[in-house]
Amino acid sequence: MAYLPRTRVSTKSFISLFITTLLTSTLSLPEELFSLEIGTKIRSDKQSLMSVASDFGNLTKSTPAAVFYPSSSHDIAGLIHFSYTHSTPFFISPRGHGHSINGQASCSDGVVIHMESLGQGRADRINVSVANRYMDIGGEQLWIDVLSAAHAHGLGANSWTDYLHLTVGGTLSVGGISGQTFQHGPQISNVLELDVITGTGQQVTCSKTHNQDLFNAVLGGLGQFGIITRARIPLSPTPEKVKWIRLIYTNIVAFTRDQECLISVDENERLFGFLKYLEGSLLMDQGLIGSWRSSSFFPKNDMEKMAQLTAKHSLTALYYLEVVVAYDEDIAAEVDQELELLLDDLSFVPGFVFTREVTYVEFLDRVHDGELKLHKTGQWQVPHPWLNLFVPKSRILDFDAGVLKGILGSDKANGPILIYPMNKKKWNSKMSAIIPDEEVFYTIGILRSATNDDLEKMLEQNKKILEFCTMEGIPFKQYMPHYTTKEAWMEHFGPKWDKFLDLKMKYDPKGILSPAQKIYTFLLEDDFII
Repeated sequence: MAYLPRTRVSTKSFISLFITTLLTSTLSLPEELFSLEIGTKIRSDKQSLMSVASDFGNLTKSTPAAVFYPSSSHDIAGLIHFSYTHSTPFFISPRGHGHSINGQASCSDGVVIHMESLGQGRADRINVSVANRYMDIGGEQLWIDVLSAAHAHGLGANSWTDYLHLTVGGTLSVGGISGQTFQHGPQISNVLELDVITGTGQQVTCSKTHNQDLFNAVLGGLGQFGIITRARIPLSPTPEKVKWIRLIYTNIVAFTRDQECLISVDENERLFGFLKYLEGSLLMDQGLIGSWRSSSFFPKNDMEKMAQLTAKHSLTALYYLEVVVAYDEDIAAEVDQELELLLDDLSFVPGFVFTREVTYVEFLDRVHDGELKLHKTGQWQVPHPWLNLFVPKSRILDFDAGVLKGILGSDKANGPILIYPMNKKKWNSKMSAIIPDEEVFYTIGILRSATNDDLEKMLEQNKKILEFCTMEGIPFKQYMPHYTTKEAWMEHFGPKWDKFLDLKMKYDPKGILSPAQKIYTFLLEDDFII
């Protein structure tokens, strides 16, 4: 879709643009494309098209005109440049591991780039510089492969995602968060340099000091400004083992107070060096206690013990705080002492402390074990109507009362519900990612799996959650946002909206990239000036 300059245009020009756009979206790909060298890497057979027609969310179906299997960044640049310079540009969308929820990586009637093709058979797509403590990684690489390559040298990234079987380019396009974010910031705050292919087909290297506006735009930019083909991230020494602890709470006030206390630990304190991860979760009665994520940690007797606790206090939910303390064997005794002091200061239910000791790598890749179990039973392929929100600390109790205890109530949720805080100061406000304007805010991850029978109910609950927050004046922000109106996107970006548009015009002036985000599809609205 072509885009207008940021001035009001005549009706005639507007209609002409719209007709051109409509024709572009319904025509097949230009024949000249297939005469180019890259044309041999474009496939439109049914198997290729169906392989990218849906994503992890399994909520939408969108069939592209073709799938592109590049061998190099140059291939991708050639495809984009061809579209940009052609009389009828076509949409292009990069797809990593397909872990979006609402079809954000789809490209109806356009071309989906199969990004993982870049790394097939190429060892040069991951390079560790031990001396300089950084790593160059292809944007198509999975974080689990990053972990393996870095850990071989006793090193690792500062910030991970809970699930490591995601591509580097994919998570850097949305933010990349987990239980390390409170301490080191999201993954986008831990990038030294990027190679990006813009919407004009130009290959650009950018960093905090070189082509800074593109660097900041792309990180958290939802694929709107360019495709990440390489990222350089800093590395740090990794510990050998971790003590993985879960603490049970019946009270939201104590639960949030303890989390906020832990994320405020000063960098000069000894505990800061040991504490590697902090996440809180909701246990929805026996429904979630019996889920794969919990049952893989809690023994059966302990799950029964927690069920008795909910019955005793007439609760529909418990909370648990997940704390990970890292150590090497030579300081194990010292870490035990620090941990004992830490637990003495927390307000969990006495006697409800559960601990496991695993290697650092086993902990980081913990979600994959659950994935393999779900694949065996066919439960990984079900719909996932996930909803991810950032909620300011000042309104978290309101959210708990109205949503977790209200709208969700006593649902037997099949999937984790996360609730843990982050520090605003660990995020770079110059980047495209949007967070609440409060020093501490919570991540709420309602990560449910659905059946065909309860999908509509869950989608309706998600809608009610957003409506509740709006009506109650809770200034939430969606993480991995999905909006369908111009007003909602403008509200999401707030003061950054105009700058976002300016950068879009600079780096993707014809609106070729990642159209399924639907950020720039409102040209028919008379009062909307791009």
